[in-house]
Amino acid sequence: MSPAVRALRGATTVDADTAEQITERVQTLVQAMLERNGIDKDDLISVIFTATDDITALFPAAAARGVGLGDVPLLCARELAVQDGAPRCIRVLMHLTTTRSRAELRHVYLEGAKGLRDDLPG
Repeated sequence: MSPAVRALRGATTVDADTAEQITERVQTLVQAMLERNGIDKDDLISVIFTATDDITALFPAAAARGVGLGDVPLLCARELAVQDGAPRCIRVLMHLTTTRSRAELRHVYLEGAKGLRDDLPG
């Protein structure tokens, strides 16, 4: 199979809106996404992070730079404030090139985000 552009999903939550916890949880999530899928950072095209309104201590993209993504285009945005949505939640959408099919990608949901997308392979 020739390389194709694919998207990989992930999410995590923080217990407290602190720079330290955001850094730890985002870095853990990003590393898990890369490791579970055998992705090298050179395969990444871009990464979009969203955060709920109750996360204000640090940009999730700033935390991701700490795991070597400084030269990857990163963007942060606000998550929609949906009633009964997961609090203190950070979501990730990675765009990458891979020879894996969509069905072979393993999306990663950690901490309080574990049940957000039970329909996706994990």
